[in-house]
Amino acid sequence: MADFLIVITTVDNQDAARKLSRSAVEARLAASGQVTGPIETTYRHLGEVSEGTEYQVTFRTTGDRRAALEKHLVDNHSYDSPEVIAFTIDAGRAEYLDWITRATR
Repeated sequence: MADFLIVITTVDNQDAARKLSRSAVEARLAASGQVTGPIETTYRHLGEVSEGTEYQVTFRTTGDRRAALEKHLVDNHSYDSPEVIAFTIDAGRAEYLDWITRATR
């Protein structure tokens, strides 16, 4: 059985989130991308605490597509050091996981 992952990134506007979602799916780096937001965020950057609004993009992909998806997200991201984190999907319906595999080939 292949590795299955959820990969998350955040961006500063809805249009950028939609573009990242669509471009990753079109490139078959992810089976799907979901945009959530706006979300309020508090973060520390360059020694200062700041607040802002972001949009989160959540992707479903396979383990063998993770590195290429990460590169795509970083290359097409407006942040200097974007969040790109991955979580293993521990369990899921076989039909759904098969769809992720088919959609990323």
